[in-house]
Amino acid sequence: GMDPYIEAPRIWSDFHNGLADELRAALNRRIRPAYFAALTPYVTYDTIEVTQRTSETKTHGIYPDVGIWKGASPQPGGVAVADLIESTPVESMVSLEVPLELFSVEIRTAGDEILVTSIEILSPVNKQRSHDAYLDYQRKRRDLLRSSAHLLELDLLRGGVRPPLQQSVPEAPYYVMLSKATDRPHVKVWPIALNAHLPVIPVPLLEPDPDVLIDLGMIVASVYERGGYDMRIDYGQPVPPPALDEQSAAWVKRLLAAEISADV
Repeated sequence: GMDPYIEAPRIWSDFHNGLADELRAALNRRIRPAYFAALTPYVTYDTIEVTQRTSETKTHGIYPDVGIWKGASPQPGGVAVADLIESTPVESMVSLEVPLELFSVEIRTAGDEILVTSIEILSPVNKQRSHDAYLDYQRKRRDLLRSSAHLLELDLLRGGVRPPLQQSVPEAPYYVMLSKATDRPHVKVWPIALNAHLPVIPVPLLEPDPDVLIDLGMIVASVYERGGYDMRIDYGQPVPPPALDEQSAAWVKRLLAAEISADV
């Protein structure tokens, strides 16, 4: 299944793009020569946290040059000008934004490169209403649902605002949604529990070509292995937000304890 520790901000963007790359490779082994899969970049921004400056440490930044001037003494015959007195400022901070490049996977026909299927991997910025990328994705999603292309949406994040559906589905931390162009407005949804295996999902092509089956669990496991996340994640720390419910937290605790016992 999914590792909730992957949702840590310093890990997720790397995992996100690794997942897109692994999906592209897996698809290209299966869909050629009639189709090809390619990565499509989307550049947005991410807000980084800045440590509060103290007497021991200083934040780094670019500060504008500011001159503080004291008025010249009045010249004979001139107009008297009072000396400028420097005010004492207070310090605050502004948020720092850094570029964030995310990828979707597109399946296109060979030759004329017509879009057949778009695989969208949601990122935290796509699920945060206050972020530009939230509205950008909502617009892209609407455009895809109005088009003749299929949409496969992977929401492997527990937090944030989920893309809307007309009918409710069972609650789960993760979802996969497939909207085939020929089946709209009906869609297929896979709710995925934290302790469940990730599903084998069909990736549609053009009729009469059959769907390509992709084992999402194997794909994610390969990304985890290639990314070396077991060396980067501190499993002694709490799971990144949002907090797990009591039952899920107990399951994670048992799983980690079993892993530790196996390593001894």
